[in-house]
Amino acid sequence: MLFCYMGGFFGVQNNKEKIEYENPLLSIKVWQAQRNSSFSVKWHHHPECEMMLVQRGRLDVEVDNEIFTLREDDVVVLGSSQLHRDRSYDEKLEYIVLQFDLQTFFDQSTIPYLQYFNETKVPLSAMNYIFRDNPQARRGVADCIREIYDEVLRKESGYELAVNLLIKRILLILIRSDTLGLLADQDRVERIRLKPVLDYVEHNIGERVTVEEACRLANMSYYYFVKFFKKAMGLSFTEYVNFRKIKRAEQLLLTRDLSVSEVGDQTGMPNMAHFYKMFKRFNHCSPKEFQRRMLAWGRR
Repeated sequence: MLFCYMGGFFGVQNNKEKIEYENPLLSIKVWQAQRNSSFSVKWHHHPECEMMLVQRGRLDVEVDNEIFTLREDDVVVLGSSQLHRDRSYDEKLEYIVLQFDLQTFFDQSTIPYLQYFNETKVPLSAMNYIFRDNPQARRGVADCIREIYDEVLRKESGYELAVNLLIKRILLILIRSDTLGLLADQDRVERIRLKPVLDYVEHNIGERVTVEEACRLANMSYYYFVKFFKKAMGLSFTEYVNFRKIKRAEQLLLTRDLSVSEVGDQTGMPNMAHFYKMFKRFNHCSPKEFQRRMLAWGRR
């Protein structure tokens, strides 16, 4: 798999993608897609993780300012709610798309490993280095995706068990092939204690988020909480809240037809001076500049 890094961006607008599961007992959606010409899929995101396996042709996938160029038997993984888009070219393209809700594939015996994939520090897309550096891991994951597609297509007795095992096999390959230790470096115990706080932040992005409520949810004193949070997350609580709000603002700028002031309102930053200051801090440009740059697909 070839990794390309580009200073410019491509793209057009779209809204949050809604995933509908065929089987309510199996939180996955898998299908085979084909394209025969140059085509761009707009910026989008969804709560589910996504993997794509190219069977024929070329597909460029962009996520987090990085473009992954996929050809036959190449795989890419995208994390929960990560903004991404892709582009095909004037050649026949065949690929398999697998989307799944990670949490539903963990039971009592495996739930401790869910913390490897919480993405609070490292997005799941960071694991794509594995497919670049480890051909055996890439082939193993590609085989699992093919088998999942075949199982769902045939729907033989017990196919739900087979799919469950194959998803776990993919996760096991990622864990055991993570030579950089990105997944293991998630401070699992600390993140378990902070999970109610992180959920509180995510569910109240558009509202006022207070450290007092965070302390209550974590059952910690103020002074202990601010030190504990900074140590576990690498950011102060206020910095983390601003970071998550700006990430939500990025999604809105690329997927909704809203003015900058409306985006500020919907992310709980109605003060435009403060909103612009925070946005520039994390993106080194204004919201409008970010939007223009990110929507410049095909205009280079």
